[in-house]
Amino acid sequence: MSSSHEPPRVAAAPAQLLREEHALSGIGAYEDAIDRLLGTALGRIRIFDRGLGRSYNAPGRAEALRRFLLAGPANRIEIVVHEAGRIRTDCPRLVALQRNFAHAISIHRTQSPARGVYDPFCVIDGSHYARRFHFDTLRGILVLNDADGAGVLVQRFAEILEVSQPAITGTTLGL
Repeated sequence: MSSSHEPPRVAAAPAQLLREEHALSGIGAYEDAIDRLLGTALGRIRIFDRGLGRSYNAPGRAEALRRFLLAGPANRIEIVVHEAGRIRTDCPRLVALQRNFAHAISIHRTQSPARGVYDPFCVIDGSHYARRFHFDTLRGILVLNDADGAGVLVQRFAEILEVSQPAITGTTLGL
């Protein structure tokens, strides 16, 4: 019997994910960043914008949102916009998703206390985000693996959501 003097094996510490930051220039780059983020979503998607453009009706985006919702019963999508009037006509795929997943998708419209918020953003799982600096500017940023920065936006989203009201529901009520 030989005695070995091998050092004990120590489990390696998990690698820290490095923060990544990418400048965005143009609406197309911002929309591509959102699509990239949607593909990484594991639990919660929060979107704030002036309104939802037709990109939310694109087949690829609608399918990414559907896959996200099917991936887990606790998955949620929360959307707040200033202008909700055109969502039903411009985004029928999103409205159909909301009808099929009414428990998991909410679409709200801001009230006057939040009308001064001017920077659209999308936060994924409290870790990743895309943000434009102003509705009227094309510049923005995509940031991955930044829980602190995303946390600030999650808090801001909660404040905006608090002073909003449901805008689109999955059902049509009427007489």
